[in-house]
Amino acid sequence: MNPIKKLFDNIRPHVEEGGKFHAFRSLVDGFETFAFVPNTTSRVGSVNIHDAIDSKRIMSFVVIALIPALLFGMYNVGYQNAVAAGGDTSDICALFLYGLLAVLPKLAVSYIVGLGIEFVVAQWKNEEIQEGFLVSGIIIPMIVPVNTPLWALALAVAFSVVFAKEIFGGTGMNIFNVALITRAFLFFSYPSKMTGDDSVWVAQEQICGLGYNVPDTFTAATPLGDAAVGTAMADPMAAIYGLIPGSIGETSVIAIALGAILLLWTGVASWKIMVSVFAGGALMGYLLQGVAGNPLEWWHQLVVGGFAFGAVFMATDPVTSARTECGKWVYGFLIGVVAVLVRVLNPGYPEGMMLAILLMNLFAPLIDYCVVQRNINKRAKRAK
Repeated sequence: MNPIKKLFDNIRPHVEEGGKFHAFRSLVDGFETFAFVPNTTSRVGSVNIHDAIDSKRIMSFVVIALIPALLFGMYNVGYQNAVAAGGDTSDICALFLYGLLAVLPKLAVSYIVGLGIEFVVAQWKNEEIQEGFLVSGIIIPMIVPVNTPLWALALAVAFSVVFAKEIFGGTGMNIFNVALITRAFLFFSYPSKMTGDDSVWVAQEQICGLGYNVPDTFTAATPLGDAAVGTAMADPMAAIYGLIPGSIGETSVIAIALGAILLLWTGVASWKIMVSVFAGGALMGYLLQGVAGNPLEWWHQLVVGGFAFGAVFMATDPVTSARTECGKWVYGFLIGVVAVLVRVLNPGYPEGMMLAILLMNLFAPLIDYCVVQRNINKRAKRAK
C-alpha cells in the first residue's frame, strides 16, 4: 500500500465524528482528496463533476498554467529593482532569487488566510473542503503590486473569501470572481497602495543581501500610467515579453500565452471567451485611438496592464462567467469593450479590466437567461 495512503487511513478514525481530533476532520479531508482522487461523490451539489477527473485536478491544471507568469513575474521583480537602482541586470539567478523572496510572503499570506477561513467554515458547516481557493490563492498575489503591504493583503483576502464566496454558499455559488474582489477591496480601500505613486510597482529594498536599495528619486510608471497622462509607449514590444513595471504576474504576454495554451489544450477554459475578450478589446481600441488624448494604438490595449491576464485566467472562470455557448461570445466581447472604454475615458483609473470583469460577472446570468429565452422562443415558433 502507498505509505501516504496508509498514513491517511491511520489518521482518519481519529478525525471522524466522535474521534479525539474531530476538529481537524475538514483539514485532513482536504489534504487527502488533494493527494488522491476520492472514490466517493461530493456531498456539495454545486461542485459535482461526473467525469474521470474531479474539481481539484481541474484546479491543479489552472495552477500549473499560472506558473510561467508567476515565475517570470518573480524575475521581473528583481529586474525592475535593479533597473531602478542602476544596478547589474545580467545575473538572472540573483534577479530571480530576489523576486522569489519578495513574492513568497504574499503567496503565503494569501493561502494561509484564504485556506484557513475555508477550513474553519467547512468544519463549522460539517462540509467537505472546497477547491476554488487553490486557484484564487495563487492569482491574488499575481494581480497586486509588489509593494502591497502584507497586512492589507491579508485583510483583503479575508474580506473576499467571506463576503464574495462563503456568504453565497462557497465554491460554485459565488457571483463575483474572488481574486478580483480582493483587488477591488485593495484599490478602493487603500488606493495609494495600488496605483499612482511609482514606488508601488518596484521593490525598493534589499532582501537577505540580494537586490538593491532604490533611491527616492527613481521613477517607474507603468505603460497604462503613462498613457493616462498622454505619454505613448516607448517600446511596445517590452509589454509582450514583460520587462516593464506592473502587477507581479500581469506583465508578460508570452508567459500568459503559455498558460492559455495549456488551458485550451486541456479544455479547462473556454476559447470562445478568450477570443471574444480580445476581439472586443481590439474593436474598442481601434475606435478610440486618439480619443481623449489616448496615445495607444489598438493592439497596445491588448498587451498592457492586466488585459491578457484577465482574458485568460479570470474572464474564463467557469463559476462567474456565462455558461451558454452563445452567451460566452457576448460575455467575453463586452468585457473587452468595457475594459478599453474605462481605460480611455476615465484617466483616473487607467486599468479597466478589473471593473469590466466584475461588471460582466453581474450580468452573466442575465446574458444566459436571454440566450435561453431566445432559443425557447425560436423553438416555440417552429412548433406552431
